Amino acid sequence: MPHEAYTEYGVSVNSGAYSGLETAAAIEKMAADAEAGGFGKKETIYRLRDWGISRQRYWGTPIPVVYCEKDGMVPVPDKDLPVLLPANPKLTGEGQSPLATDPEFLNTKCPKCGGAARRETDTMDTFVDSSWYFYRYCDPRNDRAPYDSAKVGYWFPIDQYIGGITHAILHLLYSRFWCKVMRDLGLITHDEPAARLFTQGMVLKGGEAMSKSKGNVVGAIDMAEKFGADTGRLYTLFAAPPEKDLEWSEESIEGAWRFLNRVYRLVEKHESEVASGEWLVASGREEKKTQNPPLDTKGGAPSGENPRAQSRVTVPQEALTEREKGLLRKAHQTVRRVTQDFETRWHFNSAIAQIMELTNAIYAAEPLKENLRPEVRKEVLELVTLMLAPMTPHLAEELWEMLGHAGGLWSVGWPAFNAELAKDEEVEIVVQVNGRVRGKVKVAVGTAQEDVLKLAQAEPGVAAHLAGKRILKVIFVQDKLLNIVVG
Repeated sequence: MPHEAYTEYGVSVNSGAYSGLETAAAIEKMAADAEAGGFGKKETIYRLRDWGISRQRYWGTPIPVVYCEKDGMVPVPDKDLPVLLPANPKLTGEGQSPLATDPEFLNTKCPKCGGAARRETDTMDTFVDSSWYFYRYCDPRNDRAPYDSAKVGYWFPIDQYIGGITHAILHLLYSRFWCKVMRDLGLITHDEPAARLFTQGMVLKGGEAMSKSKGNVVGAIDMAEKFGADTGRLYTLFAAPPEKDLEWSEESIEGAWRFLNRVYRLVEKHESEVASGEWLVASGREEKKTQNPPLDTKGGAPSGENPRAQSRVTVPQEALTEREKGLLRKAHQTVRRVTQDFETRWHFNSAIAQIMELTNAIYAAEPLKENLRPEVRKEVLELVTLMLAPMTPHLAEELWEMLGHAGGLWSVGWPAFNAELAKDEEVEIVVQVNGRVRGKVKVAVGTAQEDVLKLAQAEPGVAAHLAGKRILKVIFVQDKLLNIVVG
């Protein structure tokens, strides 16, 4: 059977002095040897092909060049830039660029000799604009230069670039090239336009990327009319992690639609009581329909200035029932996890799953009116609404108003979780014997090592591997792991 060269990264074999080296190390050594021997050098080569930037159309950026019979091709001086497109060209759709048939644009004078000349009638490809337009965002009203370098220096490089795989090999590569040209010209001081790249997945249908040319595009308007725009958003975020491809499924989008309907029915069922404030009057505290309360947009530890971080429930914790404490704990744990998914992992699908779990927990507490105080219900439903808001803004606005708030969600920050409420009361500790998992024990948070060890020794799976052996050492990681070393 014929052998083929292994083209992936691995370990070099039958390679003389480089045998046994991993690919990266082999490359470094080969490059060093080539330079030392004077027959080569290490160099990074970009796959930047020749770039034909001209297009025969009206709506591009004019190429600042004129043609003179005496002086040939002459660049337009900086003082005469920018070259502007004519306001009313004749767009016939036939022949060459419409600029070639506009005498006022076409005919000009040579910047060198002052004689008759004609302008270049091709315009630049839009890739030229997309390679640097974002720099202009930093200084959009500058009429003396493309931008103020000091303003660009404040904003660049971009912290995070997000784009599809075609961006990584086309637009992003050209924008990196453009950045280095501007750096070499002294217009900027940074080497790269963006510090990090995140490549998002593609939306597929029938295993192929959606494309107008393939005719397999799902119409956003059709989906919005059938299920609502918010359902489309939620489904797209829930169906796959952002870096993975998403296989479009109408059956799955119906699942997202059913979930949002469950949330709506839940709020609708308790709207009259939690929004009216009747329970506050009955308890001696009067509260009218409120404007949006100030929220800590960073989340995290409780703050005396942030009523939501402290929880709006004013009933002392010791007076709450176990069911009420459990649901509040679940709600604040969900805020903590969703915040982490949003801020650090970008796992929006996991965040939505957490919100679905919380919704199921609320339904499991039915009948809520009998099991939960109104203020507990109000807080939990508010947290569900606020967590859904970035993904389902239209529905969240309506739910927020149903819950008794005026002013809309546009001024409401992300909810902060109450760190005390979000604590687990029980944790599951993995028990190992000589590094191998032999069981698990459930204990209260903060249980001491000796108590965990006693419970572990009573576990049948653990006890079987301790029988007749002496404990040499115990490795304990609080609330996570117990490893018993025996001999």
